Amino acid sequence: MNLIFYVLIFIIGTLFGSFYTLAVYRIPKRQDIVHTHSYCPNCNHKLGFLDLIPILSYLFLQGKCKYCKEKIRPRYLILEVLSGILFVTIAYFTNFKIDTLNLTNTIEFCLIVLYLTFIVLIVGIDKENKQIDKYVSVYGVAIAILYMIYLWIVGQPSVYRYGIYLFFYIIVLLIDTIILRKYAKNSYVTGTLLMILTMMIFTGTGVTAISIILTLLGISFYLLLGKIKQRKEKLKNSNLNNLSIGFFLGVSNIVMIIVTLWMINYIGN
Repeated sequence: MNLIFYVLIFIIGTLFGSFYTLAVYRIPKRQDIVHTHSYCPNCNHKLGFLDLIPILSYLFLQGKCKYCKEKIRPRYLILEVLSGILFVTIAYFTNFKIDTLNLTNTIEFCLIVLYLTFIVLIVGIDKENKQIDKYVSVYGVAIAILYMIYLWIVGQPSVYRYGIYLFFYIIVLLIDTIILRKYAKNSYVTGTLLMILTMMIFTGTGVTAISIILTLLGISFYLLLGKIKQRKEKLKNSNLNNLSIGFFLGVSNIVMIIVTLWMINYIGN
């Protein structure tokens, strides 16, 4: 039964992965992500049900649009597969299975899914557009507040420290809304700060701190490779100035979540 349950979790994960690819493409363009029917970005043809089955549609169509034969980027398939694997991994390490299924762990798993959605959208949009979208940041604040309400309801003793995070949320949002908007600026810094605050609420101070360290190491390695490539190919201009910090930070956080859950399950027991 647990095998069937995890297969179902994988399928749900691939559906979210399909949604992530759509959202990453549409949110920066300020297009509707709920009501507007899916379409091919090349020929604008509306996609049918059989064109939208995660993983299988890409394989059956051989990575091409059925209508205009334009190649579909492999990232769609990769994200769907990785999303399915991630959902199963989180479910397995949090002991979310048919034998232990109850209201509490179902709510907690749903909250994790909401948080992972926030991180994946940040990662995808930042990688493609070099920006931390404000709408996604606001979504992160909303689910963080929802999570704090849940902790208060279940009587989590450390819930009061989250009031400090809420205070910093308000300060950063005020700076972003009042000061930066006055000068028509979309600050990458405030977006990063909101992301870090949301990470601290959901994954804790320790995991967030290590995620930041991994991010710095990842960026340093990326810059080193870029400099080597720049000298080797004798390039005058470099794209190293536009670093996707949100991308590195999000990937590092997901890695740390999995590592932490693994340690709790296998080393802690």
